[in-house]
Amino acid sequence: MQRYIEFAVVDIDMTEFDPAPDSESTRRRWQEGTDTFSRVYEVALGTTSPTAYTDIAELADCSPNAAKKHLERLSEMGILRADLDSRPAQYERNEGYLEWQDASRIADELAVEEIIDRVRSLETQCEEYEAQFETTDPTEVSVFDSESHDTVHERMAAVSDWQGVIRDIRLYELARQLSQNDGHLIPA
Repeated sequence: MQRYIEFAVVDIDMTEFDPAPDSESTRRRWQEGTDTFSRVYEVALGTTSPTAYTDIAELADCSPNAAKKHLERLSEMGILRADLDSRPAQYERNEGYLEWQDASRIADELAVEEIIDRVRSLETQCEEYEAQFETTDPTEVSVFDSESHDTVHERMAAVSDWQGVIRDIRLYELARQLSQNDGHLIPA
């Protein structure tokens, strides 16, 4: 006995599902009072890997020359890292700059005592993770040592949280130094 399956052909306009915005909506988004430098800055802070200045220009809706000029300025300020040897030149955000910016915000918002208390709390959490995983380095933890999907997921979440705690300790320690030294890393 043969069975036949009938298929209905449906013509779907895929453009309504296209994730890339059209250039007109992009221009409208940027025209809300943002100048070229601000657009390049915003796009550049979103780069997590080396990105060609021409790609940044396209995302920032500006000319490649304007993007490169502003990217060089941001690089000189330490906000971006530049690879000028690659063709075309590539840029990515400087994570150290972002950490300094976060630490400065913490130093402005909290008193030194509050920062010190937060560091103590974070260090206690870190010690708990070290005891749980019997190591001082979260990168040494194998999260896939279990047959259970739930256990693997729990270990992945715990290691991720642990890495966040280590980053926060670094940020709050930096904030403490900034706060205790009138905005400087070392006493003036």
